[in-house]
Amino acid sequence: MDSAEYERKIASRFATFDQDGNGYIDRQDFSAAAKAVLAEFGTAPRSEKGQAVFAGAEAFWQGMAGIADVDGDQRVTRQEFITGAAKRLRDNPQRFAEIARPFLRAVIAVVDGDGGGVTPAEAARVLRVLGTPAEVAGPVAAALDADGEGRLSEDGLLAAFASYCGVEAPDA
Repeated sequence: MDSAEYERKIASRFATFDQDGNGYIDRQDFSAAAKAVLAEFGTAPRSEKGQAVFAGAEAFWQGMAGIADVDGDQRVTRQEFITGAAKRLRDNPQRFAEIARPFLRAVIAVVDGDGGGVTPAEAARVLRVLGTPAEVAGPVAAALDADGEGRLSEDGLLAAFASYCGVEAPDA
């Protein structure tokens, strides 16, 4: 992958986290993501599941800030994301799993209405509400169902998310 392609992919990943589009990632972006998921699936923010989503979003933010907020100002700029988060996610995908799992697990509890696992359609709804264009969300979610059983596992979803965020370096 050349530098231009890498920069384009990193910009896309950054935009995924920068929910309000203000040019940096902060706690409010993670809170906005949590609120959007809860609203989409009709879950009350003060419910047990709603509180778990907010707690997971906070844990995810703390983890992201811990690996990327170099200057300690409680926000991650695009440059900090490129030099901090993206590099560290590439170098240590298990660290990403550690910081993302509480949020992902809580979202799955909200999304998985029947308790049988997240369907590709449910995953596509989450992707759309978090800013993925509809024409991309459906095919991406469908592709996550590698075994064709119609259900997506937590580990599979986490691996896909980590892969999406852990963009390879231009010289890789």
